[in-house]
Amino acid sequence: MDGSKATFGETERFEQPVFSAVIRPHRSLSPQGFRIVMVLVCLTSVVASVPFLILGFWPVAGFFGLDFLGLYIAFRVSYRQGEAFELLELTPIRLLFRKVSPRGEVRDWQFNPLWTRLDREVDEEYGMQSLALASRNEHVVIARDLSPPERETLAEALGRALADVKRGY
Repeated sequence: MDGSKATFGETERFEQPVFSAVIRPHRSLSPQGFRIVMVLVCLTSVVASVPFLILGFWPVAGFFGLDFLGLYIAFRVSYRQGEAFELLELTPIRLLFRKVSPRGEVRDWQFNPLWTRLDREVDEEYGMQSLALASRNEHVVIARDLSPPERETLAEALGRALADVKRGY
């Protein structure tokens, strides 16, 4: 066997992820919490509109219904936006950044880990405001949905993994 060809085991080793992370937008209200809030808002709207119905001001009850509908739509849009995610996957031969929109549209960026660096924008008072992958002419902002402390933790872990790959893994 020729020494210049990679064996199956070596090829497999270079394809194995050294670092992998999925970044999803934070949603503080669970689906059960959403149902509870909507039931409470509905009950409040009904109770608040009853005196207006009794006094003959029936259009006011309709506006309470519109408030409920508006709140419901806003929550549904927020949950739809929460379906978006970002994937970071580092192997010894490539760094993949995949961004998936709420509609399922996928956009990929691939970087050579040897030429990739992390660009950080840090504010002394508020922490890490921005994190980006930079390589040659490409500059892609990542982890927009994370809080500054979470972004810092991701940057440290990804930075260590990139350094390990650059040292020879």
